[in-house]
Amino acid sequence: MTDPGAIVTAFIREFDTEHPDPEKLANYFTLDAVYHNIPMRAVQGRDAVRQVLTGYTSRYQCKGWEVRNQAVDRNVVLNERIDRFGHGDKVIELRVMGVFEVRDGKIAAWRDYFDAAEWQSQQ
Repeated sequence: MTDPGAIVTAFIREFDTEHPDPEKLANYFTLDAVYHNIPMRAVQGRDAVRQVLTGYTSRYQCKGWEVRNQAVDRNVVLNERIDRFGHGDKVIELRVMGVFEVRDGKIAAWRDYFDAAEWQSQQ
């Protein structure tokens, strides 16, 4: 698969599973990938991305990520999403704007923008 939009869509669909496999998620990324979950600090490298995703998937149950809008311009994919997570008996819904840069069929950069106060208020 080399279509950037299809690659990102397949990656997002992994979060339809309650406990996505961090190894499988990491395989979507280049070895030198950068993941910046803004406003947190960026991490670099597939192993670092795997560690961050392992942390999320071990603390929360994924309840699906709904892509509201997606646009592709060459190797850049923008998507407006609602990410849903289970935490105890709560379902957390977070509005997210994601930016993905795809290189050679893999995600080379991923930046998610969201309101941290919205996240904190639902904990």
